[in-house]
Amino acid sequence: MSSRVVVCSGCCCGRVEKGHSEVPVDALKDAWEKNNLKNSVELTISGCLGPCKMHNVCVLMTENNQIWLGELRENAHFEALVKWACDISKNRPEVKIPEILLTHQFNHKPLDIYKVIQ
Repeated sequence: MSSRVVVCSGCCCGRVEKGHSEVPVDALKDAWEKNNLKNSVELTISGCLGPCKMHNVCVLMTENNQIWLGELRENAHFEALVKWACDISKNRPEVKIPEILLTHQFNHKPLDIYKVIQ
């Protein structure tokens, strides 16, 4: 499995008590189950990924690329993550991210996934 969606649920992301939008962790897990994505696109709910000022951060990972997304506030943003994962799971390695997420991209140093999943 070379594709993964890493969703931050650390110190700031999803913390409504800090004024941030909720990260719908359970809904994402349910969507992965419903769309049978577990064996093709890994969903990782992580601790803090670092860029806290971009709260509600996610990284879309393929074998050749990492796309950092931040300021995900709406359910439609998280639904777009599921759509991306569904498209990737159909063996489309160069799938573009959904249009609704384009303005949420930002540059960040590459994520070492092995540090996140330990």
